[in-house]
Amino acid sequence: MEQRLTQSQLAQIVAEVERLSQRQQEELDTEEIREILQELNLQPELLEDAIVQLRRREALSAQKQRSRLVISTVAVILTLAIAITIFLKQQQQQTLARILVQQDRITLGQDDSSQVNTVSRQANSELFYRVTLTEAPIGKKLPLSCNWKEPSGDIVHQNRYQTKAITTFIWNTYCRYTIDSAAPTGTWKVEMYLGDRLLSDATFNVK
Repeated sequence: MEQRLTQSQLAQIVAEVERLSQRQQEELDTEEIREILQELNLQPELLEDAIVQLRRREALSAQKQRSRLVISTVAVILTLAIAITIFLKQQQQQTLARILVQQDRITLGQDDSSQVNTVSRQANSELFYRVTLTEAPIGKKLPLSCNWKEPSGDIVHQNRYQTKAITTFIWNTYCRYTIDSAAPTGTWKVEMYLGDRLLSDATFNVK
């Protein structure tokens, strides 16, 4: 069956034939090369070794190019990964920086919406430091902590916890500590932190 070609295919074939013809004209056979070496007063018997060395250098050059391409690709990927990591970290920091405290108060176990200012150490009172956050990030879990400080300023108890996944912009959280009969009297302080950032603090008296 006779094979028919389009004008576009014919043009491509003509171009390929011209390329192969040009390449054939540029290439020299072994005998021509030996004659040239003799004319240059060089040793024709070294031709085979020279060809081997030439092929090795060409292969080494191609390998170096591939290696440079791989290294460049890896460098680009690492740069993009670092840039994305920095961007996400900055976004996270900005999100956390927007969190504010709308309200905070100290209560007993039964929260009746009142504020406790004074407790008796003889009652072994369990205190709750209740904090209402605003601009809380939806879907995130916040790393919170509380420091309970006695009148001397020493930390006698720490709470460290992670909230549940936040579902509303206004978010209530709390930490707690029991004042026992050995607690020193005076003005105590409780502090709530978001990571290393102080969110709020409150004082109360123990008698």
